[in-house]
Amino acid sequence: MRALFRRRNDLVKDYRRIKHALKMQLLYVGIKIPESFDNNHWSHDFRDWIRALTFDHPTLKESLVSRMRSFDFFDQELRHVSNELRAYYRKHYKKDYFLLRSVPGIGKIVAAGILSEIGDLRRFKNVKQFTGYLGLAPGVHSSGDNHRSKCLSIRCHRLMRSYFVEAAWMAVRADPVMQAYYRRHVGKKDSRDIIVKVARKLAVRTLAVIKTETEYELGVVQ
Repeated sequence: MRALFRRRNDLVKDYRRIKHALKMQLLYVGIKIPESFDNNHWSHDFRDWIRALTFDHPTLKESLVSRMRSFDFFDQELRHVSNELRAYYRKHYKKDYFLLRSVPGIGKIVAAGILSEIGDLRRFKNVKQFTGYLGLAPGVHSSGDNHRSKCLSIRCHRLMRSYFVEAAWMAVRADPVMQAYYRRHVGKKDSRDIIVKVARKLAVRTLAVIKTETEYELGVVQ
């Protein structure tokens, strides 16, 4: 399952790359994307709009059609692999999967990623060990007599740390406690430093629901 999860990450990169290439081709020939379509969500209407574009030179059209075929492939493959991941964990690791899903910010793919990349969280003796593994524990930079605290440790599981930081943004929107914490510090510190601390709190909640085998209760400080 780790191999399949990492395959999904590769597909995400390919998917983003082909979307960027399509936008760059439209920019190259001077075609402006309508404001209603200019976002990260590529609706079917937007895709149909791209396919309906006409060009003076047939080779430009063929280039666009070729890129759209690549886009369709990565879109379909990404959906298929994502569905396979979710289906596997709902079937074989249902208990832990839904415990993780109860934590605001931990979506279906993040939950699958935790189980794929980290495995059974019960093996971690405490929060410090878990956050250290993720690279969300504060690091210290030492040089001679100088010691400076760093927001993130350089020793980490980079892939899962990035997922926890991304999930932290979702948690800020979904969990009143996380939202209150973020708002209390926003403006006082760099927003990136704040969201890393939110990610650390999210990791604490994640470990807690697995250790206690109790679903997360929204709005409760843990």
